[in-house]
Amino acid sequence: MKKASVILSSALLLGVLAGCGNNTNNAPAATNAPAETTAPAANSGNAATETAKYQDGTYYGTAAADAKTGWETFVLLTVEGGKITKADWNAFSVTNAGDLKKKVSEDGKYGLVSQGGGQAEWHEQAAKAEAFLIEKQDPAAITVNAEGKTDAISGVSVGVNDFVTTAQAALAAGPVQAGPLKDGGYHAEGAEFDANNGFKSTVDVSVVNGNVVAAKFSGVNAAGDDKKQYSADGKYGMKAGGGSAEWHEEIAKAEQYFIENNGAAPTVDAEGKTDAISGVSINVGEYFTLAEKALEGAK
Repeated sequence: MKKASVILSSALLLGVLAGCGNNTNNAPAATNAPAETTAPAANSGNAATETAKYQDGTYYGTAAADAKTGWETFVLLTVEGGKITKADWNAFSVTNAGDLKKKVSEDGKYGLVSQGGGQAEWHEQAAKAEAFLIEKQDPAAITVNAEGKTDAISGVSVGVNDFVTTAQAALAAGPVQAGPLKDGGYHAEGAEFDANNGFKSTVDVSVVNGNVVAAKFSGVNAAGDDKKQYSADGKYGMKAGGGSAEWHEEIAKAEQYFIENNGAAPTVDAEGKTDAISGVSINVGEYFTLAEKALEGAK
């Protein structure tokens, strides 16, 4: 898939991301697909909408993930009859795969109003920015100041620089082919806690424009500890026990393989291990099985 990627310095949003609890059900759970703003059927009379400017199709662009928040901005645009008719400004989390920013905001977990003092929730402000783009038909119509904010759109106080720049990059790159999966966040987990290490395996996956864009292979113990973080904090002790790397370092390579192969699993042996991923000696078979289960709702 042809993707436009732009390296941005994302403006720091006032909202803070509240942590999402673990789903305790074994069945796959999917979030709703990202919302999008659609152009009204009637012509608004704006001169910009009178002239076809773009090739019909779907346009997709992303920005570099924000180092502080873990959100990676993406923009999806639909062009019909030469005009932008749908716009989706959103973000997926590279640290908490399965989270999509609009859904987190809609669920009241982003806290832009309650915790950040915003005039409206993030998804509500994003919808106004999307509608403005559809009306003007040009991202450049959204003037941005040095802080990445705009006075051009009433009711929008959040930073919009990433929206503008990513939309411009998507349009410049041209239409792309969507992948075979249904957009959203998906989850699956093991049936029980492991008798040896005390963790129950968990998998979370984000799908955008039909493709896997983020994955988290982890686990949770009875105390609620996240396995990846537990390992990163030096508590899992794989290297101390003679391993060549820590558990979170090896599982990250399995996640990357899963993303790069759009949900495909490598060949594993009877012990759940694989020679297909360099530097991975741990059992990864269960994670790929759970990931397949999670994505059943995306097919």
